[in-house]
Amino acid sequence: MPTTASSLTALTGDVLGTSELLRTVARLRAPQGRSILFGDKVRALTPQEIERLKAHSCSAEDWAAVLVADGFNPAFFWGTHFMGTVVLGAFGAPVKMGQGVTMPSGVYKAVVVNSEIGNNALIHNVGLLSNTVVDEGAAVVTCAEIAAEPGTAFGNGREVGIAIETGGREVKLYAEITVEVAAKIASSRGDKELLAAYGAFVEEYVAKAKSPKGYIGKGASVKSTGKIINAFLGEGAHVDNALKIENATVLSAAGEATEISDGAFVRNSLVQWGCEVTSMAIVDKSALCEHSHVERHGKVTESIVGPNTGIAEGEVTACLVGPFVGFHHQALLIAAFWPEGKGNIGYGANVGSNHTGKAPDQEIWPGEGTFFGLGCNIKMPADFTRAPYSLIATAVNALPQRVEMPFSLINTPAERIDGISPAYNEIMPGWVLSDNIFAVKRNEGKYAKRNKAKRAKIVFEVFRPEIIDLMIEARKRLQAATGKEVYTDKEVKGLGKNYMTEVARKRGIEAYTFYLRYYALCGLRAAAAKGKVDLEAKSGDARWEHERQVLLAEFTERDVKRLLRELVSMQETIAKAVETSKAKDDQRGARVIRDYDQAHAPASADGFVKETYKATEALRAEVDKIIAQL
Repeated sequence: MPTTASSLTALTGDVLGTSELLRTVARLRAPQGRSILFGDKVRALTPQEIERLKAHSCSAEDWAAVLVADGFNPAFFWGTHFMGTVVLGAFGAPVKMGQGVTMPSGVYKAVVVNSEIGNNALIHNVGLLSNTVVDEGAAVVTCAEIAAEPGTAFGNGREVGIAIETGGREVKLYAEITVEVAAKIASSRGDKELLAAYGAFVEEYVAKAKSPKGYIGKGASVKSTGKIINAFLGEGAHVDNALKIENATVLSAAGEATEISDGAFVRNSLVQWGCEVTSMAIVDKSALCEHSHVERHGKVTESIVGPNTGIAEGEVTACLVGPFVGFHHQALLIAAFWPEGKGNIGYGANVGSNHTGKAPDQEIWPGEGTFFGLGCNIKMPADFTRAPYSLIATAVNALPQRVEMPFSLINTPAERIDGISPAYNEIMPGWVLSDNIFAVKRNEGKYAKRNKAKRAKIVFEVFRPEIIDLMIEARKRLQAATGKEVYTDKEVKGLGKNYMTEVARKRGIEAYTFYLRYYALCGLRAAAAKGKVDLEAKSGDARWEHERQVLLAEFTERDVKRLLRELVSMQETIAKAVETSKAKDDQRGARVIRDYDQAHAPASADGFVKETYKATEALRAEVDKIIAQL
């Protein structure tokens, strides 16, 4: 049995040994009397250098406390006042300021207090630069105040109450935190050993993160910004016209520059590599994982946002949001535990009825790929984790519930039925598979192509063992229910606060069955490509063994060649379904808009539809080759 310590290390990795932040802070903790940037290779100013600096309208509280490195040239200083101990590098190389403008590096029109400025950095028109290290090649231009308090941890160690506003699933933050770590800690409230170990880990991290000074990394650019207080800005970070950055770690790296700009406000937060916080967005008491973004007045509070997720205009509060969640309009997501992500929040969606009138202590677990439609209202508590890739339609008012039917459509009732509450909606299990497979397959490929995250473990495959098992269980429940025209959760567990018609039940069984078989045959193809396959022989390959068991349960046929030809036939059916799913838009649009076909490309010309047909042809060729070798 693994120990708690080893389990935690497997979860967090060697963060304490590899952290960019901690390595840099270790540098910032230079011994008393030793320069952080230049070690012991600094000297006092010469009388001639002091006179030249004075001639350039520079002044100092104590010129003896101003130290310089090799290559220092007073020509690159003007209108600056020095206070406390200041260390200056060598300057003169040009610094790019954007839009074809360059300036010579140096310090111009600034107040510099107890700070170090690295070689070829640029400080220009800065009201106060205090207790901060500006590393080589960085630029700080037209800023009111950049300062830090000794002992700042740059926002690390803060506890956020995700999923439950009033507390109960708190997670302490550190700069490199992942959705996986946060999900494990938030959902393991009964594992006191793990929680204690994690608390000790974060405590050690924070102790190592406490810095005597603020930091602006190599090549970073800070322009036209009000205040930057107790902040760590990593290599190449770009800050332009931000309102304020306070108590924050901004990780950044070559090729993954992090941007905070255009009225953005970041406080008590951790922002990872490649993120963007822009256009008057607010990030407070939160963590943004790599390559996520908040823009257009978006507001993120007390939350952890996963890689590649975008939040615009709306509000996210007390949430753990996984990767690839689209949130591009005015909407609300509150108290959500959604580590799987890959979903969507439509305009006007109110995924936030977490207040019972007693306290805002309710929560929602959306589940992978959940799509919340326009103007829907989702009451809590709610659990859709066993209904991945389900769609909640426009204007649906959903009661507190647990749904366990994958790929379902929950829609407003088509009719009112005697004996069923008018507050119930209608559910169609498997509808997304039968009627909207275009969206499922397109998103699967889109996420893989658009992924920018280099550190997070993101699974893009939709039809994988854990989701297949949910489909099998859902189908069993549907198959066991017969003899009625309408069903509720009393007859079929997993329907939630919805009703299902007999027609929907049968269609759900058909949809689940088709894709269960498709999954198994795809596994057979992969196994057969490696050599001859014995369907009756247990495999040591866990994935193929799962696929093999499903195949044996779904097919009476045992001839591998015939089964592979069946796979090609099913792939052709899927390709046609993808086109048909998209073509429905064409047909509806043409009925409504008189010149729709002049402004919209037909489904047959859609890039993803053509890509699907191309993949189908490739599969046919591959299967022909495999069969020839069997």
